[in-house]
Amino acid sequence: MADLEYDPHPAEGYAVFTLNRPQRLNAIGGELMSEFLAALESFTNESKMRVGIVTGSGRAFSAGADMREGADRDASTATLRERLGRGEITQDDFNRESRQNGPGVRFDLFSGNKKPFIAAINGLAIGGGMHWAMDCDIRIASEEAYLGLYEPKRGITAGYGSQYLGRMVPFGEAMYILLTSDRLEVNEARRIGLVHEVLAPDALLPRAIEIARMIVEGAPMAIEATKAVAHFWMKNEAEALSAYSSPITSTVQASEDVVEGRRAFVEKRDPVWKGR
Repeated sequence: MADLEYDPHPAEGYAVFTLNRPQRLNAIGGELMSEFLAALESFTNESKMRVGIVTGSGRAFSAGADMREGADRDASTATLRERLGRGEITQDDFNRESRQNGPGVRFDLFSGNKKPFIAAINGLAIGGGMHWAMDCDIRIASEEAYLGLYEPKRGITAGYGSQYLGRMVPFGEAMYILLTSDRLEVNEARRIGLVHEVLAPDALLPRAIEIARMIVEGAPMAIEATKAVAHFWMKNEAEALSAYSSPITSTVQASEDVVEGRRAFVEKRDPVWKGR
């Protein structure tokens, strides 16, 4: 079974991308990233495809990066570093074997695409799942959905959220979400403007398709230009932001607390932070 279901409707100009790892709450792991990139390339290169809809199977939109796989990668990377330190492998060997873990998770898949994307948030959207929803152009959600950026409780920086959430909702609301890692109920997400509509579960995908059809009625060049200009404003000064945030995020990602946060999650216990 594919980790992503890609369902194009060329006659109507839209395609549905369904995250399909329900047993892992559609966590971004397995073959999901690779399959998504392949489907996205097909979608982007097909002129009849005008709008993408992103949703999830089961009770989740996405639980974000797969923490169990992340813990396994931590252990594998630690072993590689030990072998590198003992001189058993070269730096090139280390880099090559590290890349075999698969493509890294990307959170700019949708904003960086010239075509509009609608997030149909069918269930929980936390961590990277919330980031993916944020990166879409329009967000609608089921009454059963909720969101959250729980990364700091796992020892991780909520990188994409810390860069862009404050431009999408009032700054104070963004800081509360980012710093407390509190659960964001769907009606609260609607109140602060992160979600455009809240619907009954059965009405979610039909409404997403309805919105897609309205977008398709517009001229392709005009729609793409409108999106490009809007996202230029959203991401202006992006280079300066990246230059500032990258070393901070990299330091946190290389810390012992990241390893501890993932391990604690897998072992279902409270983490013991070391602050390093």
